[in-house]
Amino acid sequence: MSSLATSSAVSQLEALLHHAAIAPLSATGWIRVTGDDRVRWLNGMSTNSIQDLKPGESNYNFFLSVQGRIQADAVALMLESSILLATDSTRVPALIQLLDRYIIMDDVELAEHPSFGLLIAGPEAAATLATIGIPGTDLAPLHFTAIDDWRGHKVAILNAHSPRVPRYELWSESPEAIAALTQALTTAGAIPIEDEALEHLRILEGTPRLGVDIRDKELPQETNQTRALHFAKGCYLGQEIVERIRSRGNVHRTFTAFKLEGTRPETGTILTAEEKPIGELTSVSTIPLPGRTPIQLALGYIRREAFERAATHPIQYPGGTATPVASPYSPAEAI
Repeated sequence: MSSLATSSAVSQLEALLHHAAIAPLSATGWIRVTGDDRVRWLNGMSTNSIQDLKPGESNYNFFLSVQGRIQADAVALMLESSILLATDSTRVPALIQLLDRYIIMDDVELAEHPSFGLLIAGPEAAATLATIGIPGTDLAPLHFTAIDDWRGHKVAILNAHSPRVPRYELWSESPEAIAALTQALTTAGAIPIEDEALEHLRILEGTPRLGVDIRDKELPQETNQTRALHFAKGCYLGQEIVERIRSRGNVHRTFTAFKLEGTRPETGTILTAEEKPIGELTSVSTIPLPGRTPIQLALGYIRREAFERAATHPIQYPGGTATPVASPYSPAEAI
C-alpha cells in the first residue's frame, strides 16, 4: 500500500472515530410488507418482536430455518400502513422468496422498495446534521422520522444501531435528494469515506456480517447478537431451537474479536490450542488506528471452553497467535 493510500485510510477512520464521515448506502436493499395480516405474519417469521414496534421504531431480526439456522437478517421499520425490511441489496430476491413461501392464507404482500441512502457517522454526526436542518440529536436510538420538506425534498432519518460511534442513515426515493444531502453535509464539514473505512469500523465494533461471519450453519446465540432475539414474543419459525439453547444456558461456541500477532491470515483460517482445532477466523483486517501503529484484528468463532482458558492456553494459527479482545475494541481491552 502506498503512503498516500495509507494516509487516506487513516484520515477516513479518524473521521469516523472522532468527527463526522459520510458514505453512500448503496449496499442496502428494501422490501415493503403490506396487507392487513402483515404484523401478525411477520412476527411469526422473525426472531424479534414485530408486534411490539410502533410507527417510527425499528429492530434487528434474524430469519431462521425450521432447524434454527440463520437464513437471512434485516432491520424492520414500522410505518403506519406497512413494514419496511432493510437488508443486503444482493439478498433481497432470496429473502422475498424465503418469506413468500410461508404466505398461505394471509393478507400479506411483499415487494422490492426502491430507495437511496446516505450514511453519516461519528461523534459530530448529529451536530453536523443540525447545521443543515436535519434533526438527529432528539431522535432516540433505533427510531426514525420522515421530513416532508428538506430543501424541497422528502427524506427520512434513522438513528441506527452502532456500538462504537453515533450512526445515522438518511433515505429517500429520490436520488436527487441524496445528492443534495451529500453536498450539504460535505460543505458542513463531513468527510467522504470509502467502503474500506466502514469495514475497519465494523471490525472494531465486532459486528458480524451476514454471508461473511454469519453463514446458514450458524445458530442465533452463537453470533452474540442478542439484539436480534426476543424471548417472550410468542411462536416463530425456528423458535423451538432458540428456546432450547436458552433453557440449557449455553452454546458450544461463541462469536468474538481477536487481536492477531504474526503474519496476516486468510479468512477461514483455523484456530488451535494445544494443537487441537478450537475455532475459525471469518473476517480479518489490518486497521490503521489514528496515532497508533496499525493493528491486525479479526472476527470469528471459538469454542467456549477454549475462550475461557485463553489466558493460560494460547490460541494459535499458522504464522501467529490470536488473543480474544472485547468488542467494541479498545487497545487497552485485551481479555
